[in-house]
Amino acid sequence: MFKHKGKILGYTVLTSTILLSGCGLLGGETKQKIDPPKTISVADQKESKKSKAEKTENSVKTELYLIDKNGYVVPQTLNLPTTKSVATQALQYLVEGGPVSNELPNGFRAVLPESTDLSVDIKDGVATVNFSKEFKNYQPEDEMRILQSVTWTLTQFDNVSAVKLKMNGHELTEMPVKGTPISENLSRASGINFDVADVIDITNTKPVTVYFIGGEEGSYYYVPVTRRVSNNQKDPVAAAVNELIKGPNEKSNLVSDFTPDVKLLDEPKYEDGKVTLNFDENVYGSFEEKVISQHLVDALVLTLTEQKGIEKVAVQVKGKAEIKNDQGKKLSEPVTRPEKVNTGSF
Repeated sequence: MFKHKGKILGYTVLTSTILLSGCGLLGGETKQKIDPPKTISVADQKESKKSKAEKTENSVKTELYLIDKNGYVVPQTLNLPTTKSVATQALQYLVEGGPVSNELPNGFRAVLPESTDLSVDIKDGVATVNFSKEFKNYQPEDEMRILQSVTWTLTQFDNVSAVKLKMNGHELTEMPVKGTPISENLSRASGINFDVADVIDITNTKPVTVYFIGGEEGSYYYVPVTRRVSNNQKDPVAAAVNELIKGPNEKSNLVSDFTPDVKLLDEPKYEDGKVTLNFDENVYGSFEEKVISQHLVDALVLTLTEQKGIEKVAVQVKGKAEIKNDQGKKLSEPVTRPEKVNTGSF
């Protein structure tokens, strides 16, 4: 399935995963004894459906930036109770031992120290977070992850573009444990999951955030990674696409469906929030069938819609827009960013 980065996960692996999750696709005789099925009345079924509907109706999908087992800060979309204070609630669900405990996906952990109290005040696009003194009880290696998690969790909301931090009412200019400097207004431009392995002179570079794939069979998810690219690369879209093609760091646990031989045939074209990309045929996941991996498209759209002014992405191959993904769906229309990332369905 994923072609880029040392370990290659064959398409058959993903197919097997899907088949295994299907109902009755591996049917046959069961040798072990099982309890007879319980009788469920029509009334019980209706009540169960009603309960699920009410739970969904009384919840709001929220991205929580949690830490995975490899140390990446990753968005995970959870259904949280409906509330007027969505920003405050989102951060409360980042507290270890708090309400997120029973909701954590496998291999993930909360970000903020246990027993941390907090409040959020939003004004003129800036969310000011005031933490209690327990905020400083984190492990030193989590310092940057905390900054990134809080910033990216809050900036998912339309009315928040930047973040300020306080502790016990006093503004923080640096983190309390290792002293990492805190810029006046933290934003997504500050970056996340930094990969600077190949950067020699950081002063002549600028950041670009791209999405690779993390996790493992049966539970893959998209991971944002910030890299530094040369200031000589004037087109930010082309720079981001080139980083996707370059693929994840070989030492990382991330993978990609891009291959190093993929090329853009033309410069990206911009029009009313849409960017059009014209690739060569190496972008095909299956050259025989001439289809494009949906995971490649997803990573591309997530990456480019992080950039200001881009709302949708149109993909072409050798100038033709009539192409299909590996699920048989036509990609003739521009693709927009999903409302939330990593909802559990990959």
